[in-house]
Amino acid sequence: MPDPAATPGDIPPSIYPGERLGLPEEGPGSVGRVGRRVVALLIDWAIANVIALLVGPYASTAQSWATLGIFALMQVLFIPTIGGSVGHRLLGMRVVPVRGGWVGPWRPIVRTLLLVVVVPALVWDSDQRGFHDKVAGTVLIRA
Repeated sequence: MPDPAATPGDIPPSIYPGERLGLPEEGPGSVGRVGRRVVALLIDWAIANVIALLVGPYASTAQSWATLGIFALMQVLFIPTIGGSVGHRLLGMRVVPVRGGWVGPWRPIVRTLLLVVVVPALVWDSDQRGFHDKVAGTVLIRA
C-alpha cells in the first residue's frame, strides 16, 4: 500500500545518472556526461557559425540569428538520420528515445525548439536529462 504521507511525484534520486532509465552506470549505453555534452554543443555551434559566415556577410545580429537557425536545422536533420548532431557523434554519443526504437521526426523538432530557448537545457533531473530531453522523450547516451 502506498505511503499516505508521500506526495505524488516523489521519486528518490538516482544513485547514478540513468539508473531510473535502466541504463548502465558507465560505458556504452550510459548517459552522456556534462563535459562531453558541452564540448559537443561547442562543436555544433562552431560549425553553424562557420556555415553562417560562408553563406554571406551579415551584421552581428543577423549573424547570430543565422547561426542559431543553422544550429537548429543541423539538430533536426542529423538526430533522426545519424543519431545525433555532428558534435554528439564526434564525441561518441547519440540521442535515443527512452522507450527504444527510432527517434523519428517529431522528437528532434520538439527537442531542438526547447534547446534553442536555452533555459530547458539548463534544467536537469538526477539522470542528467535536460527538460528538452524529458519533453521529447529522449536521452543522450554514449555510443
